[in-house]
Amino acid sequence: MTIQKLSPDGFELDIWAEPANINYFLNTDLVPAAVAGVINTQATVKSFTRRQYPGDPTTINVSGHTRTYMVDPGRKVGNALPGSPFILDDGTEKRQFTFTGNVIDLHAFLASDVKEETKLYTTGARYVIPKSST
Repeated sequence: MTIQKLSPDGFELDIWAEPANINYFLNTDLVPAAVAGVINTQATVKSFTRRQYPGDPTTINVSGHTRTYMVDPGRKVGNALPGSPFILDDGTEKRQFTFTGNVIDLHAFLASDVKEETKLYTTGARYVIPKSST
């Protein structure tokens, strides 16, 4: 398994975790953002001038055209995990993840979807999140 980007619907929040680890705490499984699919997007480039080699005294004209580039919603650069760390502890399991967004959104998401009473540890305070009704 690898750490992937997970984006809960309806929240300005991205959680970076192994899906099985975060889904252990949730009623509704989160699906990795990469599952949404890599897509190709096009952009229009205006005409411009350039030199053919360093020190070239004359420039050439390049006409306007379109470029195709790839967009991957779950892309992560390097080994570092983006965002701030947080820990979930339900008394049986204690696991650490990272998130990008606000703690308010993270708390609201967890309050709406945790299976059991869970403690949320962030860089600030500890929050006890009661078992959700769904």
